[in-house]
Parts: sequence; C-alpha cells; structure tokens
Amino acid sequence: MRTSRPGESALLLLDIIQILTGAGTDYAVIGALAAAVHGAVRASMDADVVLCAGIRAAARLEQAFRDAGLRTLLTRGDVEDPIPGLLRLEDTYDNRVDLLIGLRGLEPDAFSRAIEIPFQGMNVRFIGREDFIAMKVFAGGPLDLVDARRAIAAAGPSLDLPLTRRLAVAFGRDAADALDRLLAT
Repeated sequence: MRTSRPGESALLLLDIIQILTGAGTDYAVIGALAAAVHGAVRASMDADVVLCAGIRAAARLEQAFRDAGLRTLLTRGDVEDPIPGLLRLEDTYDNRVDLLIGLRGLEPDAFSRAIEIPFQGMNVRFIGREDFIAMKVFAGGPLDLVDARRAIAAAGPSLDLPLTRRLAVAFGRDAADALDRLLAT
C-alpha cells in the first residue's frame, strides 16, 4: 500500500484501482476528486468511485480487498435506494475509499465516456463532464449543485448540452428540472 499516514485517500485510491483493474472491473472516479477535474475544487477526506458491477461481483471484490489488508464493509441499498450497494474500504490509517455498486439512472455508456488523467504514474479514469453534471443535479444537495454550476462554467461552450440534458432526464424529472434551473442562471 502506498499510504503511510492519514489524509492519503487519493493514494489509497491508486492501490484500489490496481485491484479493480486486475479483476477486470470498470470504474470511474466521482465525488470531490472528479469535481476538481471538472473545475469545482473542494476538500474531501475520502475518495469515491462508481463501479460497473453488480452486488455479486462486489462481494468477490470485497474478498480481494480484504486479502490486500483493507477493512471492508459491503452494504446493500433497499429497493428505493438509487445506490444498489456500497463497498467501503479503509486502511490502517483510516484513509477511505467508497465504491458505489452502480447508480440508478447512470448510463452504462458513462464508463466509455470516462476520461483518463495521469496521477502518480498511473492513468486514473474519472467520470466524464456531462455525466458528472447529471449525477450532481440528481444528487441535488446544495454542495452538489455548486459543483454542477462550477463544472458548467468551467466547460463553457465545449459542454455538450444535448447530452447533459439527456443524461439528467435519465436520472428523473427532478434532476432535469435542476439542470434547467442551473443553465438559466
């Protein structure tokens, strides 16, 4: 493991990505790290990833992470939960990475639209800008909407508005309406 003290969740993320890649599991970094990539820099003590995997695959991955010396907790969402499952991973320094086991409304093509960014000698896959914005308006919290607004502003005219709108609609009417409100301001 690359970590040597608390506050190094981004380094823990690299070890986790190596395990995911070795298992053939597609992923995309989301959350505060993706926000920074898309123009909305903010602090966070953990790292978040969405997986293109189901609960059964997550259970197999959980064992691989345990074998690597990480503490794990796999939880399943109920029928109403937009996140079918969550695999929380922590090292001995309490650095944490949360793996979302899918996300209702997220297109499978989101993983093909992910962008690779070099970090510490590795290529790390981040959720694409339009998918990031759609996810943020779906989450709908005040900080999520700030992240979406900043990503929209940073993108400027290069933002694919038809794609962003289509992705927001896939998350539901509330997400689509939130996007329209952001675009109107």
